[in-house]
Parts: sequence; C-alpha cells; structure tokens
Amino acid sequence: MGIRTAEQYRKGLADDRTIVYRGRRVTDVEQEPDIRSATDRCALCFSLSTDRPDLAVKNGYSAFYHLPRSREDLVARSALLREISRRGAGAIVLKEVGSDALFALLRACEGEGLERARAFHRRCLDEDLALAVAQTDAKGNRALPPSRQADPDLYLRVIDSDADSITVRGAKAQTTYSPNADEILVLPTRAMGPDDADYAVAFAIPPATPGLTLYVSPYSAGQRNAFEFPLSSKHRMLESLTVFNDVRIPRERVFLERNPTTAGPLTLAFVDFHRHTAINYKLPFLDLMLGAAHLVAEANGISRAGHVRDKVSRMVSWAETVRGLTELSDIRAKPDDRGVWRPDPLVVNLAKYTFAHGYPEAAAVLVDLAGGLLVTGPGAEDWADPEIRPVLEKYYAGAVPGERRLRIAHLVADLTVRDFGGYQMSLNSHAEGSLEAEKLQMIRSFDPGPAIRYAEELAGLADDTPLSRAPSHPMEEQ
Repeated sequence: MGIRTAEQYRKGLADDRTIVYRGRRVTDVEQEPDIRSATDRCALCFSLSTDRPDLAVKNGYSAFYHLPRSREDLVARSALLREISRRGAGAIVLKEVGSDALFALLRACEGEGLERARAFHRRCLDEDLALAVAQTDAKGNRALPPSRQADPDLYLRVIDSDADSITVRGAKAQTTYSPNADEILVLPTRAMGPDDADYAVAFAIPPATPGLTLYVSPYSAGQRNAFEFPLSSKHRMLESLTVFNDVRIPRERVFLERNPTTAGPLTLAFVDFHRHTAINYKLPFLDLMLGAAHLVAEANGISRAGHVRDKVSRMVSWAETVRGLTELSDIRAKPDDRGVWRPDPLVVNLAKYTFAHGYPEAAAVLVDLAGGLLVTGPGAEDWADPEIRPVLEKYYAGAVPGERRLRIAHLVADLTVRDFGGYQMSLNSHAEGSLEAEKLQMIRSFDPGPAIRYAEELAGLADDTPLSRAPSHPMEEQ
C-alpha cells in the first residue's frame, strides 16, 4: 500500500477495541464526538502526504518512518515535524511519537528482537500505520523499583511465556491517542536491575487485542464552539490508562523479553528521538504564543508601552533560544554504531529544558497583556444574537474593532486560562520528560573533561594531579 489516505486510515479504526470513556463502553470511535475529533486531528498525518509529498513522502512511503541515515535526513525530519505541528496548532498528532519508539527499537534491540523490530518497521512502511506509544507505567511508590512494589502490577510485567507467545499483566499510563491508533508500541519506562527481569518487555499490539482495555481520560470533554474555543474546539488530544489483563502477545511481535540490561538503553534510545520530536513540534507553539502576545497588545492599544515591549522581548528571547538550540541539535548530530543518525542529546535536552522552564512565565505574560477580558467576555450565544451583538461590538472595541478584540481574547483564554490552557501547563512541564529528567540527561551527555583540563592548564597544575584523571562524567560517579 505504501501511502494511505485519511479516509482509509479512518476505516481502519473500525474494530472491536475496548474503549471506556466517561463511564461507558464506546463501540464506534467515529460515533463518539470527542474521540472522533481526536481522529480528525490524527488524520492530518495522512492528508499531509497528499498536500506536501515533498515533506511527508520518502521513496514512496511515509517519511515519518524513514530512519535517519544522514544529517540531511534528520534535518528533513525536523521540517516534517514542524509542519505537522503547525497544522495541529502546535502539538503532536500521532505518527511522530510512534516513529520515535520504532527508531529506538531499531537502535537498541539485539538478536531476534532486532530482526522482529526490522520486520515491524517494514510493515509500518508497507501499511502506513499510525502508532501510539505506551511507555509510562503506573509506577506506584517511585522510591521503589518495579520488583519491590507492594502491588506487582504497578509496572507492566511478563507473567507467563511459551514457545509461541508471552502473556503480560499491568498497565501503562498516559498513552496518547491510543483509541486512534492502528497499533500500540509498548516500551519499558526505565533502567532495570536483575530482579526486575519480568518487567523488561517491549512489543507491538493491535488495540483490539482481547484483554486490552483503554480507559480514556475525560479532560476537556464535550463539544465547544469555535468563537469561545478557537483551539480546543478543533484540536483534541486523548490520553488513556492502557490496561493489560493477561494479554497474550505472539512472539513475532515481541522485541524485548526479560532482558533488564537492554531496558535502560532502549529507554534512552527513545528519549533521544522523542525529545527531538518535542522541541520541533514546540516551535509552531512558540510562534502561536508570540503571535498572540503581539495581537492582544495591539488590540488593547498597549503595544508601545515600555513594560509591554520588555515582556515581549523576554518572550522573543525564550522562543528564539529554543529555536536555535533545536536547529543546533541537528547540526551536532552523529551516527551511532548502526549508522542511525541521532540528534545531539545534550542540545536536545537543553532545548527541551529551556522551553519547559520558560513556559510558565510566557503564559503569565499573555494573561497579563490580555487583562480580565479573558474570563469576563461574552459567549457565543450572545455573539450570535442579532440584538445583543451590536452592543458587544460597541463596548468591547479597543484599539481595534470589537470583534477582532474579542476573538483575540478568546484565543488567549483558550491557550492559557481555560481547561485547554491547564492541559498545556501540565503537558509543557511533563510531556516527553520532566525538567529533572532533562537536567539528568544534560549531565549524562556533557563531557567536562576538556574544560577541566583547560582549567588545570591555566592553574599550572601537573598532568598527574587527581583532577586531570577525573572521569568524563563525575556526576555519574556519585
């Protein structure tokens, strides 16, 4: 098949997958409005192949699944990620994260697991699949490893195996777009020790597999009008608690089984690409925030005020720092021992950290520039009334006409103070890794050796002093 249309993708979701949403079983994803709106968004991956084949198609297949074999391939992937994010209002759609996980399998798996991963990659290309990724475990008491949890099911684990299959039990949390996917890729969430062998597992599974249940979060549930909710009325993300109740996985779909030494490297291989995806899909979101800041300042007639120019300049500094670091991560890219080019992990994590660290201040600036109108303005019903609307147009006029000012205010409100804004606050702090996880990766990736030796040289220290023999990553020794 090679390339599917958006309509073919939609038809492929018609099966007996078990979805629980707002306390009831969903039998048809196309008939449930909230889930259908997420499908609409995910379908952008497929319409992009028609609209922009120069970006989205590579050698007759989806460019999302093109394994980077050069720096140029990585730069092309970045451009693809940014364009699909721009169409999705500055967030992921579906194939991006799935391809991140697929590339991780191809980089970290060994032996039979690697051969199966390669075969699955071939299938993703041939059938143009949409992949969700289930990585984050429930985790329970985070001070304890998987094997020491009070409830052994708080991390997904292998409970049985035979010549043809393995059987797993447990759950994965926060699985994005699982109701809208053709396949779900399951990865370990952390490094593991010898006692955690049962939890070191990776595989692919269709959502309609018996024993698998998707409990979809109702956050931002309900249909919204485009006047008050210009973003969340069109762009919805779904997350699920993905529960495996003694689910049988055929061996040809198993990429990692009870091998704890590979769990950590596989997790980090996913992080390399997933955070690269994150910083690229954030760039259109940064443009959205900067554009909204300029629009709302103009609408309120304060764009030339000194304090406003100062606040906007800080937003520009933040956004362009992230953009520059994102581009630098491609420039510094290097191949691994299998010839797969990966973005520079230090710069990727620095870009992601810079974005997440600066986001709360940028959101606060938007709220400050907009004023109380974010929560006191009129709704769509009043705006649609022919007798009320002239009153609103008259009294809500600012430096621009009333309609323009209100639509800008609703954009900022949707982005910051309504439930979509709350989702963004959590998403931008924790998705693709927390601030602490990014700092840890920066320490792991930074080699202080040259800086230490330079400082020793200028201090007049001999080559055989203890510092000159310091480990490349001293923080890792602690």
